[in-house]
Amino acid sequence: MHITDIMRGDSPTFSFEFFPPKTPAAAEVLYQTIRDLESYMPHFVSVTYGAGGSTRDLTHDLVERIQHTTKLDPMPHLTCVCHNEDEIEAILLRYARSAIGNILALGGDRPRDIPYDKSRDSFQHAIDLVKFIRRFNESGAHPDRRGFGIGVAGFPEGHPATPNRLVEMDYLKAKVDAGADYIVTQLFFDDRDFLDFRERCALADIRIPIIAGIMPVTSMKGFKRIAELAGGARLPAKLLRALQGCENDPEMVRRVGIHFALEQCHDLLDNNVAGIHFYTLNRSDATRVIFDRLGIPRRRNAHAPTV
Repeated sequence: MHITDIMRGDSPTFSFEFFPPKTPAAAEVLYQTIRDLESYMPHFVSVTYGAGGSTRDLTHDLVERIQHTTKLDPMPHLTCVCHNEDEIEAILLRYARSAIGNILALGGDRPRDIPYDKSRDSFQHAIDLVKFIRRFNESGAHPDRRGFGIGVAGFPEGHPATPNRLVEMDYLKAKVDAGADYIVTQLFFDDRDFLDFRERCALADIRIPIIAGIMPVTSMKGFKRIAELAGGARLPAKLLRALQGCENDPEMVRRVGIHFALEQCHDLLDNNVAGIHFYTLNRSDATRVIFDRLGIPRRRNAHAPTV
């Protein structure tokens, strides 16, 4: 389904993010998560792409498996790193044949374990990928005459590679003008950052939906990992204080993290957020608890076979 159909109406969207499993055991965890979350019928689920496209084949396989064996609507990530135009076109054709409706176009993370020369990439920045997908859409190769819905990333706390916040908004506006249909934000822990970002988008005449990225803290190990993601995340003293008070009690850490994310979601909904995107880390428990406590009605029953 095209993003313009998904975002239609005044009600916010709810969505989940998965990453491709690398081992059979991890695959079983993920497929159980998908089974658990399918009944919640999120508006879409995104599937990540590893650094340098390292999990590209796993991503394609997972996207198609979700598309063909569940009622979930998969939205694959696609990145610039280590790709040429022929490879990207082949991926787009594959997704078009499977009637995938939307793609999240990202700059991508540099590969860690291999030599990498960015200058050799066909796409230097996410805007180049957006323009390429837009041209693909105009070719008529997608079964939907509108082609793919194109998403881009937003950074409420600031893009780590662009400390100048005015220039950052210029870059985001350029991606929107190049053909982006929606924005999904990086995770954040202070809603004021998101609301300020949304207001600055409005001032820059960015009028497409902005979906807020939320990651519930469920362990101290995960929390420390989050602090390293995307160049660091701003961690409010309120959250730090609550976690430090129970850091040796894993169950209390989980409860504190879920409660904090739940408060964030309530505040975002009170401020008319266009959508909330949950970074699940391939586990369903925290997201299901938040969904249930928010009282979000199930959109419809899921009767399709599960993975």
